[in-house]
Amino acid sequence: MNMPASKLSALALLSMLLVSGASSARAAATESDFKAAYAAAEAANKEAGLLRDQWTVTATALTDAKKAADAGNFDQAVAAAKEAEALAKASVFQATSEKDAWKAMAIR
Repeated sequence: MNMPASKLSALALLSMLLVSGASSARAAATESDFKAAYAAAEAANKEAGLLRDQWTVTATALTDAKKAADAGNFDQAVAAAKEAEALAKASVFQATSEKDAWKAMAIR
């Protein structure tokens, strides 16, 4: 596979974020777990917004998290919030890693 290093780095980061968000057998999530996960996701999404690189799938995951929490399903709510955080962090990574990447592709 012949892929640019920046793309490999982005894929590695996204994989790491998704794996770290996966949990093995643990106690059921609580409302405070949800609030903490949601706050972290919102903070990451805000950072992406400041970089003008918010992904629409992040907003969808945040909405799903809020709906699950409103229904009292905190396990699902925390999972959706962690997914939203991972997506937001990946968009931040994309924005920062590709900020000057276009220069390498410019015709000279």
